[in-house]
Amino acid sequence: MQNSETLKHLPVYIRYSDLVVANIVRNWPSLQRLVAEENFPPGRLFGPNTRAWTVDEVQAWLAARPTARKIVPITARHPRVLRKRVKAGAKGK
Repeated sequence: MQNSETLKHLPVYIRYSDLVVANIVRNWPSLQRLVAEENFPPGRLFGPNTRAWTVDEVQAWLAARPTARKIVPITARHPRVLRKRVKAGAKGK
């Protein structure tokens, strides 16, 4: 009885392949970018080529992610578009 209670409190780990199946990442570079730029948990290194994350930390990261798209003002333009418009205006004068 005591062993089953102890097992309930052990963390459940997921591997890189589980992150791919869950559509959280597609490849290693995207995982590295998430860790470096998006505060994705770095996980735990269990061996030289074995990294894993607890389900709880991945779920917490997902829960903290925004649920809506970023609102971009209508007046916002990409700098490249603005440069083209400035050049076109200069040619017309």
